[in-house]
Amino acid sequence: MHITFAGVQQSYSKYTEDDHEVWKILYDRQVDNLENKAHPAYLTALEDLFNALHNTKVPNFNEVDKTLLSRTGWSIEVVPGLIPVVEFFELLAIKRFPSSTWLRKKSELDYLEEPDMFHDSFGHLPLLANTDYANFMQKIGLLGIKHKANEDIITKLKSYYWFTIEFGLVKMNEKTGIYGAGLISSYGETNQIYTDKVIVKPFDIEEIINTSFVNSEMQNLYYKVESLNQLYLSIEELERRWS
Repeated sequence: MHITFAGVQQSYSKYTEDDHEVWKILYDRQVDNLENKAHPAYLTALEDLFNALHNTKVPNFNEVDKTLLSRTGWSIEVVPGLIPVVEFFELLAIKRFPSSTWLRKKSELDYLEEPDMFHDSFGHLPLLANTDYANFMQKIGLLGIKHKANEDIITKLKSYYWFTIEFGLVKMNEKTGIYGAGLISSYGETNQIYTDKVIVKPFDIEEIINTSFVNSEMQNLYYKVESLNQLYLSIEELERRWS
């Protein structure tokens, strides 16, 4: 199985000085902001990718691919933007993470409705260099294509992905830590979860897969796992119940 998006690629030479400056602003600000907030697995993975994913310039996907492929066999699939959910799961199943190549403007530093390449690259790619997390991500994709004809399961799997991969929290030394890419890449949302504006619930897989979400505004509901191992085991629970 292989999916291609004809004519879609990263045209690296087209990035402007402003693009590189925006990337540096976003990267430096969020690295500082994530101190004592992001799970160590993410910070370690970000450091592991530093040769290709750093603060001085917009990342070149060819360089990032070399590191990811050598660590876990994953690589980047450039896409034009949001893609159909089944195609998304099909890419995950073959260890390809879909990423856009456009970058937000300076006026959009804090929040975007549609994910740009900072969200995709800074938020998602580092943990794909972590073997356990990368295997977990692939299992989500495999589960999605196995049940792609079942609309109810696909809807539940989308909610599961949303409240884990995108906006998941984890217990970290008696504190609340972050591993979800939507949080990792968002300055405003990273800070909001430590206020009384949000509800943080214990991880409950039955509740999660039956909870809808809105992707056009900052979230106000999150679920926290006791450890990343609990997260990895939860996909096995879904595999059993949907077998």
